Amino acid sequence: MENLLNVALAQIAPVWLDKSATIEKIEATIVEAGQHGSELIVFGEALLPGYPFWLALTEGASWDLKVNKELHAHYVRNSIQIEAGELNTICQLAKEHSIAIYLGIMERAKDRGGHSIYASLVYINAQGEIKSVHRKLQPTYDERLTWAPGDGNGLQVHPLKQFTVGGLNCWENWMPLPRAALYGQGENLHVAVWPGSEHNTKDITRFIARESRSYVISVSSLMIKEDFPKDTPHLNKIISKAPDVLANGGSCIAGPDGEWLVPPTIDKEGLIYHTLDFNRVYEERQNFDAVGHYSRPDVTKLTVNRERQSTVEFED
Repeated sequence: MENLLNVALAQIAPVWLDKSATIEKIEATIVEAGQHGSELIVFGEALLPGYPFWLALTEGASWDLKVNKELHAHYVRNSIQIEAGELNTICQLAKEHSIAIYLGIMERAKDRGGHSIYASLVYINAQGEIKSVHRKLQPTYDERLTWAPGDGNGLQVHPLKQFTVGGLNCWENWMPLPRAALYGQGENLHVAVWPGSEHNTKDITRFIARESRSYVISVSSLMIKEDFPKDTPHLNKIISKAPDVLANGGSCIAGPDGEWLVPPTIDKEGLIYHTLDFNRVYEERQNFDAVGHYSRPDVTKLTVNRERQSTVEFED
């Protein structure tokens, strides 16, 4: 039925800062979800190859500190360059299983020189085509020590059966104007991806759902101290200050009325399944529609720059 959408929330840990092994884990998870009949699978922020937890544990803001330089270099080396085909096998699985994918990656963007990295949310449709790459607009707090700020090019939505799906990374879900940019394009299924922990998802998921009268899927990764690979540079320095649990999940789904369909799931690795009924969107838009009958574009209007930013423009 076109009004029903089977979704899978992939609450998994990366093979931290090992892109090849993490890709293999992602691929196995896609296959499992596809065999379950899922039509959309969502992975957490920066899952491929992992979140920069070391920044809070190794004096990340200290100037010219060798440990941070070496960890950053290791991180960049394990980040993804889409233009080099590093997501091709994932795209092929999307096509084979007719499953759309939202995947959080660290992107080593060729069009920005190939040395800086961006927290990017990639949408792959059920035909295996990459349809948008949203680079996180504003890295949060210590993330700015290793991630670059993105642009508006990825503020796009996509058709998925009767739904219109869009997504944002982590704390940019708290930014009202990027949310409005997606609402204005007809978004009614909002994807919010996080590095992990229910303190991020437990309030904003329901708030966005109630504000937008849309379904909201929040997906977080997991990370415990034992997940750090033994060959991680400066591992002893990292784990000496690391808590036992760095990310406890908190993946969840809220309905268009802002109530829980799947409350935050804690400390449990694996796939979370649910079926969404599009008709609930129309029911809740009856009394509030933030960009439709309950808007005043003659008074307030948003302008969005969706140009893909680059420091060089060639005219040859």
